[in-house]
Amino acid sequence: MEFRLFEKLSVELKTSLGRTLLIADPHIAFEAPRGLRIRTRFEEMLAHFITSRDPDALVILGDVKEPLGMGLFTKRLLMGFFSELGDIRVLITKGNHDGRIEDVAGKFDNVEVSDYFLVDDILFLHGHQNLPEAEFRSAYLGHIHPAVSIKFGSVSKKVKCFLRAGRFLILPTVNPYISGFEVKSGIKMIPFLKNAKKGEVYLPEGIYLGEISFI
Repeated sequence: MEFRLFEKLSVELKTSLGRTLLIADPHIAFEAPRGLRIRTRFEEMLAHFITSRDPDALVILGDVKEPLGMGLFTKRLLMGFFSELGDIRVLITKGNHDGRIEDVAGKFDNVEVSDYFLVDDILFLHGHQNLPEAEFRSAYLGHIHPAVSIKFGSVSKKVKCFLRAGRFLILPTVNPYISGFEVKSGIKMIPFLKNAKKGEVYLPEGIYLGEISFI
């Protein structure tokens, strides 16, 4: 069941790296900071999903971890997560929660951390900073955990979504325990898209909901 959910919240591309799996905002070690008193073992389930897909490369679009610092608990979970991935090439676009992520990533030869990666004219970044000075055709990012409210009769439910704005596709958080931000307010959190007028919304199931105005 978890694998099907992770599949819906991720994207797979064919690049010069080979089969490239994209996920955004896992926020590993999120439980305590978000008030949960249970160990969800989310990071273990996510690692098992990734290895089951056996991609040539994994791109994590920032906010690999939840705590801003690097405590012992967070470090232990990250060490376990990266160890489970074996020799899969992992590219991390550093997010605003990823302070000191290099302390752990640096222990793994297959894990790279950068503000952004440019592969085949495709830009990968987190989305909390200004755009890099790089030429690109399309871009993938995370950061804002996009979601929309859908009405079922008199009941309104907020659901995660993929949001396209021009050349940019914004992925929802892959963490099933974390909800999203309404796209109209969330888009303002991306410096280079804060003045965007409209976007297109897709549900994780692949359903196109249509165009949405940010104004």
